[in-house]
Amino acid sequence: MDLSWYNTLNKPFFTPPSWLFGPAWTILYILIGVSAYLIWKKGFKNNQVKEAFKIFTIQLILNLLWSPIFFGAKQIFLALIVIVIMWIFIFKTIKAFAKIDKTASYLLYPYLAWVSFATVLNFFVWMLNK
Repeated sequence: MDLSWYNTLNKPFFTPPSWLFGPAWTILYILIGVSAYLIWKKGFKNNQVKEAFKIFTIQLILNLLWSPIFFGAKQIFLALIVIVIMWIFIFKTIKAFAKIDKTASYLLYPYLAWVSFATVLNFFVWMLNK
C-alpha cells in the first residue's frame, strides 16, 4: 500500500497524527479478540452464538477490506461506503453479543467509537479531495 499517497491528501484539522493509529488499533484488536473469545466459549451449539458470529465475521471482513480499498486502491468514496456498512455491522455485533454476554458487548464500544470517528474522518478526507 502506498502510504505516501495519503500524506499528499488534504485532511481535516482533527486528523490524528499517524503514529496514533498503530497503538489505537492494537488496543482495539485486543478488545475485539477478548470479546469474540467470551462469545466463542459459550459454544457453537447455541444458535445465538452462531448468529452472533456470522454478524461478527461480516464486520471483521469489512474491517479487513477497508485499508486495501482506501490506501491500496485509493478509492476514498468506496472506502466510505465500506466503513459505513462496517459501522452498522459493528453495532449489530454489539447487540447480538449483548444477548449472550454483556461484557463481550461492552468491550466493543471503544471499537464502535473509533470507527465512528474514522467514518467522519473518511467523509471529510473524501470531501476535501473530490
